[in-house]
Amino acid sequence: MSKRGYHHGNLRQALVEAALDLIAEKGPTGFTMAEAAKRAEVSAAAPYRHFSGREDLIAEVATQGYELFADVLDYAYNDGKPSPLAAFEAVGRAYLAFARKYPGHYMAMFESGIAPGQTPDLSRAADRANRVLTSAADALSARIPADRRPPAAMFSAHITAMSHGIVELYARGKPGARTPFTPEELLEAGIGIYLRGLGLIAGD
Repeated sequence: MSKRGYHHGNLRQALVEAALDLIAEKGPTGFTMAEAAKRAEVSAAAPYRHFSGREDLIAEVATQGYELFADVLDYAYNDGKPSPLAAFEAVGRAYLAFARKYPGHYMAMFESGIAPGQTPDLSRAADRANRVLTSAADALSARIPADRRPPAAMFSAHITAMSHGIVELYARGKPGARTPFTPEELLEAGIGIYLRGLGLIAGD
C-alpha cells in the first residue's frame, strides 16, 4: 500500500514530510489530506490512522518545528555568551536562519492558524522556544532599573514581531523583498534602535 510509509517503517513521519513539502509549495491551507497521502505514496485513507484531519497533521508539523526552533535558538544563545548583547543578537540572526532553512515548519508554526495550545505537545514545544527568547530578553534588560524595565515577555514579543515582519517582507521572495539591505542588516538596525530606546546601548 505504501512505498514511503511502510518501507521506511514510519508512516506518521512520512506524512509529516509530505505535508512539509506541500506547505512550502502551496501554503498551510493550500493542500488536502488526499494530496498529502498521494505525496507520501499511501492510500487516501491511510493518513487517518495517525491524524484526525489536516489541522491535526499541521499541528504535528508545527510541534516538530517548534522543537527545532528551540534547539536553534538555544544553540545561538549559548548560555548568554560571550555577552548578553552578543547572545541576544545571535538569537535574532538564528530566527531569520530558521525561517529560511525550514520554511514548511515556519509556516505551520506561524501562518497556519493553528494555536500553540492546540495540543499538549505543541504547547510544550512552543513554550520551550519562547523561554529561550524570554530568557535572552531578561538577561539583557537586567541592568535597567526595575521601575523602568519592560516585562521580559513583552521585550521578547517586540523582537519576535520585528523578526517575523522582516521574514515576511524581506526574506521570502515576496514583492517587498526588493531592498538594498539584507534581512540581517534590517534586523540588526531594528534591534539597535529598540535597545537604544531602552538605554541598553549607547547612541551613535
